[in-house]
Amino acid sequence: MRVARSLHEAAEFGPTAVAIGNFDGVHIAHRELLSTVLRASREHALAPSVMTFDPHPATIVAPHRTPRLLSTPRERCNLLAREGIENVLILPFTAVVSRWTPADFVERVLAKAFHAKAVIVGDNFRFGHRQAGDTRILAELGRHFGFETHVVNSVSLRGRVVSSSEIRRAIEAGHASLAGRMLGRPYSVSGEVVSGQGIGSKQTVPTLNLRTPAQVIPKVGVYVTRTSDATNESLRWDSITNVGFRPTFSAAHELTIETFLLSPFTPPAPERIRVEFLHRLRDEQKFESAEALKAQILRDVGRAKAFFRRIASLGQEREELLQ
Repeated sequence: MRVARSLHEAAEFGPTAVAIGNFDGVHIAHRELLSTVLRASREHALAPSVMTFDPHPATIVAPHRTPRLLSTPRERCNLLAREGIENVLILPFTAVVSRWTPADFVERVLAKAFHAKAVIVGDNFRFGHRQAGDTRILAELGRHFGFETHVVNSVSLRGRVVSSSEIRRAIEAGHASLAGRMLGRPYSVSGEVVSGQGIGSKQTVPTLNLRTPAQVIPKVGVYVTRTSDATNESLRWDSITNVGFRPTFSAAHELTIETFLLSPFTPPAPERIRVEFLHRLRDEQKFESAEALKAQILRDVGRAKAFFRRIASLGQEREELLQ
């Protein structure tokens, strides 16, 4: 994949079929856009491309509404590459860019930079200064600048329109399974393994303690998870993970993410891990003693192992659920 961070660099992509959006999380609704890009690319011998922004436009035009992001630009590009996208422009969104009219945007970005012949957007797409442009205006400008406009309808799941905002709400409410269905894969956070207080290894069960830069953290509680070595993802383990404040041992104000692997691994412990959140088991609780907490953890382990047995019994569907 080629990644450009300026209009000048993107000019090497064309001619293109290009989808426009933030693509935060690259969820199942985004994939509808991407499949349309790939189809247009095949039909007209175009380069399948995506345009996105960094920082998020709200950072400039409405800082008080800037969302916490599900994915970094690098993660976004990796996910887009897996879908078959060959080129990505990460356009730096500035105050100057925010003042472009719809016609400015189309001429500078789509016509001159991307040499676009097909432009794919969602049905709620707005662009230009004060979001003055919509899909109708985009189609009119496309006829003038020589590209076709394809508008992809929204995707719904269980009565919810799938969006990055809806997925954030699901994760922060503890609905890990729902978030995973909307993403098309489990929500995950990555980071370095750091030293804890040593309580687990001495009094309960040993854990891997994760420090992550992720902006969206699942609701406090205990989850069935899958953990992998971030530097070698062929190394992965079924696991349970506690997101919380360790109330049994302290009144800590710092959130911790502690993962217990359900199968042994050969030391040393991985330096970086990725934790995928599959299913929420329960709220975090304060126990009267370390022994009571350990007993509850062992019950959680039993429930997690039962979860993985049920998934395994589904055969091929297991991999589709956990990917």
